Amino acid sequence: MTSAAVHLADVQEEQLVPLPGAGEDPDRPGGALAIEGTVAGRAYRTMTPQLSRRRPPAAWLPLVDGIARIGVLHVTADELTPALLDDARQLAAVTALALVSKSGFSDLISRTSRSRPMTTAAEMVWAFLPPRTLGTDQVTSSAALEPAYEIGGDAFDHGLDDGRLHLTVVDAMGHDLAAGLASAVALAGCRSTRRAGGSLADIAARIDEDLHRWRPGGLLTGVFAHLDLDTGQLAWINAGHPPPLLIRAHRVVPGALEARGELPLGLGPGYRPSRTVHQAQLEPGDRVLIHTDGVTEARSDTRTRFGEDRLVDFVTRALAAGEPAPEALRRLVHAILDHHHDRLEDDATIVLAEWHPATGETADTG
Repeated sequence: MTSAAVHLADVQEEQLVPLPGAGEDPDRPGGALAIEGTVAGRAYRTMTPQLSRRRPPAAWLPLVDGIARIGVLHVTADELTPALLDDARQLAAVTALALVSKSGFSDLISRTSRSRPMTTAAEMVWAFLPPRTLGTDQVTSSAALEPAYEIGGDAFDHGLDDGRLHLTVVDAMGHDLAAGLASAVALAGCRSTRRAGGSLADIAARIDEDLHRWRPGGLLTGVFAHLDLDTGQLAWINAGHPPPLLIRAHRVVPGALEARGELPLGLGPGYRPSRTVHQAQLEPGDRVLIHTDGVTEARSDTRTRFGEDRLVDFVTRALAAGEPAPEALRRLVHAILDHHHDRLEDDATIVLAEWHPATGETADTG
């Protein structure tokens, strides 16, 4: 190998930004490449190596943690032999592990992946969020959240535990530091409860109590769900949130996951109903899409809503074309931003989970 360089995806997955080497100024990175329309971007989008026969020959290899995309590794050499490409793949795998292990405390990695400063609320919420994509041979879950640098009230969570996928999407009232704190409290309460063996009803009760105690008057809507990976049984609670959508054979099953509306969380003891746990049986290949109202309510200059029909059409077309969920959501978020000229009035969050028990493929937990 003549040279190897790391390019990280930026927070909004628009560019691949080179990680500065020794002696380079981390505040003035150069050579950023667009994810759309470049060979490097194709390697990132498709998660497959891409070769360039220009002089010197080069290879772009995806940097992947389990199934979560991080960036790409750019390798150049006098000749790209099969043996060298094999070494490059191994280097990419080791590099991805090293980046993930340091990402939690490396300001250099964080600064490289950002094009501008984050608000305090956004910094706090991102600190609580899990990786945007995770999966096993039975399930894949991917999430997207915008506006990435100014988020306030939205947050998501997904996690794997003993044959079960947990999903959470919350939307706190407001778009400020207090709203960010409410969503962070909700995620913490959710994780604390489920890790102690609590049920979905226990999760809702814990968040309700914590919000009322620490942020009186602050309301939060949310969907909290468990998916049994062996049986495909989906259980969920909806606290005043837009209903999840069930996508089957690239079409939304009308009303499949709709349920009687219930009050949001944080109203206090006088408004603490017994939460209904809804049930649905998934079929192999089914996808569950959970979103906040900022997705469908995003408006153009002419005040035209992005709308649920446009959301469903975009997602189903992308999935029917064979796009992996992370790429479908990346493009969807940019379509929403384009619709609103990059100025969302509300947070927009999407989680897309697919149950695929019979694929026979193996993916490490991301």
